[in-house]
Amino acid sequence: MTVEELKLRSEKSPLAFESAVRGLKKNSIHLPGFLSATIILAACFCVPLYKLLRLALSDDLYSAIPLVPLVSLYLVWLKRGNLPNSFGSAVKPAAAFFAAGVLGLAAYWAAAPGSFGAIENSLALNILALLFFFIGICFLFLGEFVVRVVAFPLALLVFAIPFPEALRHTLELFLQHGSAVFAGVFFYLSGTPVWRDGLNFHLPGCVLQVAPECSGIHSTLVLTITSLLGAWLFLCSPWKRAALVLVVIPLALIRNGFRIFVIGRLCVAYGPQMLASPIHRHGGPLFFVLSLIPLFLFLLFLRKTEQTKPSTKKLI
Repeated sequence: MTVEELKLRSEKSPLAFESAVRGLKKNSIHLPGFLSATIILAACFCVPLYKLLRLALSDDLYSAIPLVPLVSLYLVWLKRGNLPNSFGSAVKPAAAFFAAGVLGLAAYWAAAPGSFGAIENSLALNILALLFFFIGICFLFLGEFVVRVVAFPLALLVFAIPFPEALRHTLELFLQHGSAVFAGVFFYLSGTPVWRDGLNFHLPGCVLQVAPECSGIHSTLVLTITSLLGAWLFLCSPWKRAALVLVVIPLALIRNGFRIFVIGRLCVAYGPQMLASPIHRHGGPLFFVLSLIPLFLFLLFLRKTEQTKPSTKKLI
């Protein structure tokens, strides 16, 4: 707000002028404090953040992590019109999140050296603690109302936390077996002669195995984030938002099962050398784009059935 606008408002209403001045003074304290605390927090966690960046560059599963904070910032910018003119402090929730962050760091430092195994295990605790501290800073310097407005962008930062090794193995195992089931259905419907032995498909001339790297966990993760963004941006009903996110599970299994089926059919038609073809080694993005089509169609269907007016859309 410019000085001229403040003068005009003061002429119309002295109380409005005093309120605006108090808001400016309050923001002059809280915004620099928030930025300073965030910079200090990032400096304290510079080593885990550096390791996280290296992990994102070396592992395809985490390649989207550097984009997650940028997406969150963009979503906050979209909600800038709902932010108040002045900020307050919410000490109690801030203290709760600070305590959670301290507990996360305590668990990390209390663990025996070398007990974490894969780098993802130690990074999961460190980045989770970092996220707790950052949310605590938001409550302390921006207030509860602001945190409520940007709750979804803050929650989206969870996807910047690497999966612990055990969780990753469990997800890959679920996707492997689920994809194998749907691949078997596609083979059966097409009349392809096949004998399934767990994760192995015995086809004429070759044996196709659904390995962990063929689980489609990376595409499923990106599809989940996409569904969350679509649900938050275009839907109002909590039930319809949940439906759009939950449909990702069968959609991911069907997509990956169809990919296995296509590769299997190519092996039957042209030989096992198709296992070294680009459609097998680099065809993931193509099948991911194909899975976006039914997701967007389902989103459009849910959008058309929305009865709530846009003006009544909730903040979170």
